[in-house]
Amino acid sequence: MGNRLLLLFISVLVASCNNGDNRKSDETYLGGEIVNPRMRTVIIYKDDTVLDTVTLAEDNTFLYKFENAEEGLYTFHHNELQWFYLTPSDSLMLRLNTLEFDESLHFSGTGDKENNFLINIFLDNEEDSKTLSNFFMLPPDEFQQKLDSISSLNQTKLKKFIAMHKPNKQFREVAERILSYNKYIKKEFYTSVLHKSKDRVSETVFPKDFYNYREHIDLDGTQLQDHYSRIRFLDAYFSNLVYSSSQDSEVMDNRSYTHIYNKIEMMDSLLSNEFIKERLVKRNTRRYLLSAKEVTNEEKMVALAKNVLKSPENIAQIEALAQATMKLTPGQNVPNVALVNTENETVELPEIIDKKSVLYFWSLESVKHYKDIHSKAAELSSKFPEYRFIGINTDTHYKKWLKTVKGSGYSLDNEFQINDIQKAETSLVLNSHFKAVIVDEQGIILESNTNLFRTEIEEQLLAYLNQ
Repeated sequence: MGNRLLLLFISVLVASCNNGDNRKSDETYLGGEIVNPRMRTVIIYKDDTVLDTVTLAEDNTFLYKFENAEEGLYTFHHNELQWFYLTPSDSLMLRLNTLEFDESLHFSGTGDKENNFLINIFLDNEEDSKTLSNFFMLPPDEFQQKLDSISSLNQTKLKKFIAMHKPNKQFREVAERILSYNKYIKKEFYTSVLHKSKDRVSETVFPKDFYNYREHIDLDGTQLQDHYSRIRFLDAYFSNLVYSSSQDSEVMDNRSYTHIYNKIEMMDSLLSNEFIKERLVKRNTRRYLLSAKEVTNEEKMVALAKNVLKSPENIAQIEALAQATMKLTPGQNVPNVALVNTENETVELPEIIDKKSVLYFWSLESVKHYKDIHSKAAELSSKFPEYRFIGINTDTHYKKWLKTVKGSGYSLDNEFQINDIQKAETSLVLNSHFKAVIVDEQGIILESNTNLFRTEIEEQLLAYLNQ
C-alpha cells in the first residue's frame, strides 16, 4: 500500500472509531488513489444511478462515505469504469494507474479480498475470450471441450478462494453467477460466428447438452442486472435469436438496421425487467446509430426506441445522438470542426480535404493505441496512395502533442489537433478512438464510422476508389 493510501486508510479508521464510544457499525467507505488521473472526479454508481461525484484531493486521493449502504455490486468511473463489491461497514481502498486501468487496479482494507478476486475474474475472462476466439471454427463438441476445460480452472479458483477466505453467501452467489455468464456468452459468441455461414449451420450437429443453459436463462431477475457479464450475455443471446429467425443477409449483419430493429422488438416482447430492457435497448439503438447509413432508417429506429424506452433521460440521449449521427451519414458534408496544425494555425476540417481522405483519431492517453494506429495508417497509405491519411489528436495540450508528433517522425502535414474537444465530440460523434471517417475529395462523407483495424477497411477503400 502506497504512503498516500496508507494515510488515507488510517484516517478512515480514526474517523470510524470516533474515540471508541460512538462508532457506527454501518459506516461504509470507499477511498483510494488515482495515479495519472484523467479528470478531477470519481463518479460512484449503484444500478446505473449516480450516488455521488467525488473530487480528487491535490494528492490524487479521494474518500467517500456511503449513507445506508446496501450489500452488492457498485461501479466507479474515472474515464473508464469498473465494478466493486461492498458490504456495510467496509472500509475499502483502491489504487489504480489510468495508463493500465484494469491491470493496475488493486484493493486494500476491509472487503479487499473479495474485490481483488472479482478483478482477477474480469482479467481472466478477457484472456479466456481471446484464447477461445481461436477455436470458433472447431466443431461444437471440440469447442465445448476447450470451454469446459477453461471453466473448470475458473471454478477451481473460486472453490479455493471460498475455502481460504470464507466469503458470505451473497458474494459466493455473485461470483458463481459471473463465472456462469462468462461461460455462457462464449457459447453465444460461438453460435454467432457459426450463423455467419449458411453451410456450417446446415451441416453442424450439436451435442445434446450444448444449449442446456438456455433453459434456465434468467431474463428478468435483479441480480447482476447492471453487470457486464449478464448484459453482454443477454445482448449476444438476443442477437442469436434474431439470427435463428431468418437467413436473410441483412439479418445476419448484427450492425444492420433489420437485425437491430428485430432485436429490439424481441427484447420488448420477452423482457419484463424494465431496468435490463432499458440498458439493452439503449445499447443497441446507440450501436445502430453510430454506424447508420440512411437517415430514414435512423428515424425509424429512434421512433421504435422511444416507443420502448420509459426513461426520459435515455430518450433524450438517443434523440441527441441521432441528431448528431444524421449529420454524419454518407452523402453529408464533413462537419466544420476547428483544428490546429503543427504551425499552431487554426484551420477548419473541410479546408484541409484536398483528395480522398481517411480521418483517424488518437490520444496521448494510450501510447499503445496511438503507435498502433499510426503504423496501421502508414501501412494502408502505402497500399492506397490515392488517399490522404489524416491523424487528428483529441487531447488539449498542444506542446505535448507537437513534441510527440515530431519525436515519432509523423508527417507534419497530416497531423492536426482538435481546437474545441467538446464541440468536436458532439459533431464528429467521437465515441471511440478506433473510429475513422472516409471522405471524398470534396469533403463528402463516404463512411462515417469505420475502423482501420477492421478486416473490411481495405475493401471499403478499394470500393470508393472505383466509384
